[in-house]
Amino acid sequence: MHKFLFRHIDNSGLIVFRIIFGLLCALEAFGAIFTGWIRRTLVEPDFTFSFIGFEWLQPLPGNWMYVYYAVMGTLGLFVMLGYKYRLSMLMFALMWTATYLMQKSSYNNHYYLLALLSFLMACFPANRYASIDAKLNPSLSSISMPSWCKWVFVLQLFIVYTYASAAKFYPDWLDASVMEILMRSKADYYVVGDLLQNKTVHYILAYGGILFDGLIIPLLLFKPTRKYAFFISIFFHLFNSFIFHIGIFPYLSLAFSLFFFEPKTIRNIFLRNKPYYEADDVIIPNHNKILISLFSVYFIVQIALPLRHHFFEDDVLWTEEGHRLSWRMMLRSKSGRTTYKIVNAETNEVIPIKLDDYLTKKQQRGANTKPDIIWQFSQHLKQDFAKKGVPIKVFVHSYVRVNGKPRQQLIDPKVDIANEEWHHFSHHDWILSSEKNLE
Repeated sequence: MHKFLFRHIDNSGLIVFRIIFGLLCALEAFGAIFTGWIRRTLVEPDFTFSFIGFEWLQPLPGNWMYVYYAVMGTLGLFVMLGYKYRLSMLMFALMWTATYLMQKSSYNNHYYLLALLSFLMACFPANRYASIDAKLNPSLSSISMPSWCKWVFVLQLFIVYTYASAAKFYPDWLDASVMEILMRSKADYYVVGDLLQNKTVHYILAYGGILFDGLIIPLLLFKPTRKYAFFISIFFHLFNSFIFHIGIFPYLSLAFSLFFFEPKTIRNIFLRNKPYYEADDVIIPNHNKILISLFSVYFIVQIALPLRHHFFEDDVLWTEEGHRLSWRMMLRSKSGRTTYKIVNAETNEVIPIKLDDYLTKKQQRGANTKPDIIWQFSQHLKQDFAKKGVPIKVFVHSYVRVNGKPRQQLIDPKVDIANEEWHHFSHHDWILSSEKNLE
């Protein structure tokens, strides 16, 4: 184990990855400012739907979130340049994770992955070459790294892609109906719009997604197939970038390939002036047991979290219990219409409200179909009326369609959601059964 984890190898892949990773972090942060994402998601709403338990995390008032993201973008540039690397990476990780936890209206798996990678990168010696830190402090300079730096990334990616592939094994994905729904909104795309409406293409994309996610890591690890897998990966990720507009994730995924190719190849392409490390030293640090223990716990959690939905009743596609943090990426299409009936708890008088008075259009999409957000909005209404001295009950009438199937009632309309407790580890009975279990 020690020989495998602490054998030193050339660090060219990690150095180049740091440069690309820092640049992508900066682009993600600055891009959020210039595309209006911050305005729509964090500035315009009166409040945000935080992860339950993190309600105290709310956006900074006024226009301060623009400053917040500008600081994150600057930290990304510091990471790219290798300036105050560990501090910059850790600060970016904390700030990014805070913004991830403070809002769910723009939930995306790559936001979660970026948070994980940022904390991992803060642990890696990625500033030992081609960095301002190494220039200012030559004793820091090194052309090698322990091999665990590589294998932590490989294992993390294997978990992400394997769960993404396994989650696609359900009827609506296998008959390509989900892909058909996803492609309908792409009909007006230049050149490829009509092609994307073809049923054969839907099957190719559906089963291609399963095969790619399930096989890409083994194929990149196996030298005879590595080159072919890399070219397939380029096509796959650029296709996703063009069709689904998912930010930096496709380019970040391509950057991971640096850890699969031989370090000498990476050095010859990107760092030609860098000496190549050819020794095979095993350097066991004093904190080796702590390091192994921490990463063991981390990966146990990473393996366990995506499995938790199996311990809830009903189908995760319907209840969404156990959906987040589990690499269930673009698996279903969900739409619905929900009304909130507010009743004065003392007089039983019905109090009319308009969703537009409380939520942005973006937030309303979640408040129409997602049980956890429906519960949170009910709590918000209860607190808002309590400030006015009016105790209320909230009854929800919600009809939801999953993957184009007939609408079904999602929430029990007889239950006062505002006075229900949230349970992180058990099913909520006020979420009605999916009846046919979405099959």
